[in-house]
Amino acid sequence: MMTETTKVDLTNCDREPIHIPGSIQPHGCLIACDATASEVLRHSLNAAEMLGVEGEINGTKLEALLGSANAHDIRNALARAPAGGRAALLFGKTLANGRSFDIAVHRFKGSSIIECEPMGEDAAHPLELARTMIGRIATINSIEKLTKDAARLIQAALGYDRVMIYQFGHDGAGKVVSETKRPDLESFLGQYFPATDIPQQARALYLKNTIRIISDANFERIPVMPVLDASGEPLDLSFAHLRSVSPIHCEYLRNMGVGASMSISIIVDGTLWGLIACHHYDKRTLSMAQRVAAEMFGEFFSLHLNALRRKETLDAAEAAREALDSFLRHAVGVQDINDTLREKLPDFGKLIAADGLAMWLDGQLTTIGSTPPPEAIGVLSGFAETVAEGQIWASNKLSNVVPSAESYADRAAGMLVVPLSQRPRDFLYFFRKELVHTLDWAGNPDKVYETGPLGDRLTPRKSFAIWKETVHLQSAPWTEPERQFAEAARSALVEVILQHSELLADERAKAEVRQRMLNEELNHRVKNILAVIRSLVSLPTDDGETLENYVASLRGRIQALSLAHDQVVRGEGGGALFDLLDAELMPYRGTGDAIDLQGPHVWMDARAFSIMALVLHELSTNAAKYGALSRPEGRLSVRWSIDEVGACRITWLETGGPPVKPPERRGFGSMLIKRSIPFDLGGESDVDYRPEGVVAQFRLPARFVSLRAPTVAIRQNDAIAATVASNHDLDGKTALIVEDQMLIAIDLEQMLEGAGMSILGTATSPRDALAVLARNTPDVAVLDVNLGDGTSETIARHLQEMGVPFIFATGYGDGGIIPDDFSGVPVVRKPYERDVILGQLRNILASRSRQ
Repeated sequence: MMTETTKVDLTNCDREPIHIPGSIQPHGCLIACDATASEVLRHSLNAAEMLGVEGEINGTKLEALLGSANAHDIRNALARAPAGGRAALLFGKTLANGRSFDIAVHRFKGSSIIECEPMGEDAAHPLELARTMIGRIATINSIEKLTKDAARLIQAALGYDRVMIYQFGHDGAGKVVSETKRPDLESFLGQYFPATDIPQQARALYLKNTIRIISDANFERIPVMPVLDASGEPLDLSFAHLRSVSPIHCEYLRNMGVGASMSISIIVDGTLWGLIACHHYDKRTLSMAQRVAAEMFGEFFSLHLNALRRKETLDAAEAAREALDSFLRHAVGVQDINDTLREKLPDFGKLIAADGLAMWLDGQLTTIGSTPPPEAIGVLSGFAETVAEGQIWASNKLSNVVPSAESYADRAAGMLVVPLSQRPRDFLYFFRKELVHTLDWAGNPDKVYETGPLGDRLTPRKSFAIWKETVHLQSAPWTEPERQFAEAARSALVEVILQHSELLADERAKAEVRQRMLNEELNHRVKNILAVIRSLVSLPTDDGETLENYVASLRGRIQALSLAHDQVVRGEGGGALFDLLDAELMPYRGTGDAIDLQGPHVWMDARAFSIMALVLHELSTNAAKYGALSRPEGRLSVRWSIDEVGACRITWLETGGPPVKPPERRGFGSMLIKRSIPFDLGGESDVDYRPEGVVAQFRLPARFVSLRAPTVAIRQNDAIAATVASNHDLDGKTALIVEDQMLIAIDLEQMLEGAGMSILGTATSPRDALAVLARNTPDVAVLDVNLGDGTSETIARHLQEMGVPFIFATGYGDGGIIPDDFSGVPVVRKPYERDVILGQLRNILASRSRQ
């Protein structure tokens, strides 16, 4: 066991038995019993005071110490505790003296270990928060966004000053890949740390016990007595939350000014991928329930990360395959395959991440990006001939095998070689720079940390210097998937070069077949469209119809057909019923609620969509000329549903228009409405000309319709605002967000950042917002109207004085709390819809630019 006076070297950490420290942290107490949890054999020296008991504890029956009911519950918990030493939890257990505790119990190496901590104030809220946080990351589909959002959520949920996602490399060194912090703190984002910062036995414990808490970096260690049992064995605290930690680690934290910390293990495929590391610059104790919430989140994060890693590997393999397929397609038909290979050299960079590529082909060199000097490529080609032998070869420290490579390590420290011929002669090279030179430095290199009594090497800045020394002349390693992609590229390229003529002839034949099929399909579709238009033109007109009315009707019908054709082309061979109705009725909407459309998201195939376009156009035109839409008080309701056999039933109901009479003569429009669906689709069509309004009912057979999830669309009233400013680009604009709900604020941040905007600040109160405005002037602002005990009125007036446009956001049904003099400011409703909020921002920015 390490003592405070032991001479410290970083290698001490690898030898320190941190799983048997013989002590615990003081925010709880520990009791160790026999395997049946009957008799207390050891206890921490603070147990008597914390539990409020007197007398000797060791040798006492558990019932006498904690009460019969609690002892019974503890034994039951031990019976259901997960295998491997993981703790079962009991919340809010009250002793006879009235003191309440949260209790963790586990059995390990023959000992029943009971940890008691004063009961947390609220056990339900953190558990619900964990569920909410898990929901926030469940749909994320990229690792970068997952790590970024996870750090934000942990900080917001648990209140630490700094939260980092720390990823281990192949050599055990680590890098901070994501960070959320208090604004005044230096950033560690992008910083590397050597493997020695987290010794091997600590990593082993991170795999066993996924949560590690240090409530106070200056804590006084509480001994567990006796240190050794009767057989001379110490108490193994590998799975204990209260386990004391290494004084070396505490010194490391104090040198950074950290007062408390927490880590959540990220375990992928049984291996420690990294840590969620939390720092606080004062004391901080989490309740047992909060730790459970953090543990649940960490386990889901690990599972989701693993799924995304597998998806990334599959996506990378797919991208590599597509790149190779693209090259193969392009190679067919070219006269000089060597010229094609040189021309396509940039495309090979899509196969494997690299800083530079070079191709040595038929004695000619082609390079892009960061590569060795041209004269060095000849040396490397001579070396490649000795090691490649028809297979790929790679090294992330090229100077180990080619000593002269040390002189250009800043440009190419690692190399992967892909032979391009069976006989060693032609090669494709991938190069990576020295890892130190690719570092995106985020910290302050002049930052001076405290030097504690255990030595100045125990600081992050010194650790970074050690890492730089360790990885000197090295590049990032070539992973196994990357080697597989390279081997696939080698096989494909060699095949192309050897069989180019054969592939050329084969691909030409296939291309001719594909072109002939496309021409026949195009010819078929054009003939069908022309036939329909010919029918529209040649059908007889109504008696007395003027040429002007005939032309207008014909134009409208052809436009409806054009709309249907355009939607079919762009919409995967069909379209949505709602979209068609919305487009046909758009000219008649006005500003009121005369039109009401309700039904599920029904998708029609190309044939049904074209027929319904003509039918709905006729109905809409008739309603606007003679029916409900011809009067301000008129109303149109369209309802649709899917029946038990999968057919779509549509009801068109007009009310409030002029009195209706059945037509004395059925013109083309009436025939189209009545006969198109039965004739072309085998469906049903019925129109009832009631005096109070037309009622039309249609049935589209199931084979022409289906239910689909709707795509996000701008509502009609918002589409107008969005269209006004559709050409106004938000990219590069800055925004201030004022929102007192953390999860809503994160949603809005992501929407704006996704449009290319930068967030100058997210404030939860007028004071915070005015502090941001004192430092920066945003291009635009989004203000939550209601901020807990107050409103955002003072912020709005300040923005008005600065000349900064803004919009109000509210979750309430009206804007009653918005002052009258702000009546012209746009208001958006919560929860936010991306297209609506972005449309409003574009609109106010466009309005401002026109002033």
